[in-house]
Amino acid sequence: MAEKILLGHGSGGRLMNELIEHIIGILGEEVMLDDSAVFNIGNMPVAFTTDSFTVSPLFFPGGDIGKLAVNGTVNDLSVMGARPLILSCSVIVEEGLDIDVLMRILQSMREAADYAGVSIVTGDTKVVQKRAADKIFINTSGIGVIERGVQRLPVEAGDAVIINGCIGDHGIAVMAERNRLSFTEGLSSDCAPLNHVIQEIVGAFPDSIKFMRDPTRGGVASVLNEIVGKGGIGVQLIENQLPIRDEVKGVCELLGLDPLYVANEGKVIVIARRDSAADIVDLMRSTKEGIDAAVIGEVTPEAGRVYLKTSIGGSRILPPLIEEQLPRIC
Repeated sequence: MAEKILLGHGSGGRLMNELIEHIIGILGEEVMLDDSAVFNIGNMPVAFTTDSFTVSPLFFPGGDIGKLAVNGTVNDLSVMGARPLILSCSVIVEEGLDIDVLMRILQSMREAADYAGVSIVTGDTKVVQKRAADKIFINTSGIGVIERGVQRLPVEAGDAVIINGCIGDHGIAVMAERNRLSFTEGLSSDCAPLNHVIQEIVGAFPDSIKFMRDPTRGGVASVLNEIVGKGGIGVQLIENQLPIRDEVKGVCELLGLDPLYVANEGKVIVIARRDSAADIVDLMRSTKEGIDAAVIGEVTPEAGRVYLKTSIGGSRILPPLIEEQLPRIC
């Protein structure tokens, strides 16, 4: 373990997993290391989650820190199979922030909550001295009800790996806005709630969908490495089947980034039975949030290995991310 906190500890990769395992675990054995904690209130199973947002810049094509905060928490509940109901909102505001900026962010949160069908019911506000924060940080927590059961079933070799749309849009859109890259005009973050598309596919294929996770920090490759690290399985992705926009590919090639490690904020990785995969993709494509859905690979028996089958017939290992490619993305 490092002696000091590094940016890589927030990357969604190996350093963050080490921090969680060796340090965060001090909080107690009852801490659940999944997208949400699941427990019963009386006879009702519920999911509970919390997340903090520090994105820079605050406003970017396709969203802002407020929209991101609502959707991020809605999505962490949704990928557990829960129906999100209520959120909290706590803000840490730096002295000197324009009131108009705060109002824009809060209005964006309200609109995102309305679209997702959730209510923001409580919160807290703190103001810190100038230069003690970067304009505004937001924490949102959420509760959802689990009506059909938690979508966590044993994953087996031969299962299909599905994504509901294009990879890397959020991270590259934020990075481009931060660095004022003029050649990315038209690229927009994928920031969106996943509960609508997830409710559709889980309602239609409850016994076929084995696992869901939103590939935020660390991207698609990091999520898949987490999955294979918990069981005797591997994953093969097919390069020709990956939905990645030309603009994202171009920026990544220019800057030496890998889109498979770039953050997404409106995407869900679904692992499902192979015989249902095509029908799940078709249903996804009938929704706004799943119009570019695709099968992108399959689960293999090669324990602990995530690799990419390239378009020229070779293969490339996709190891766990160590350091942050793009800090302050969410």
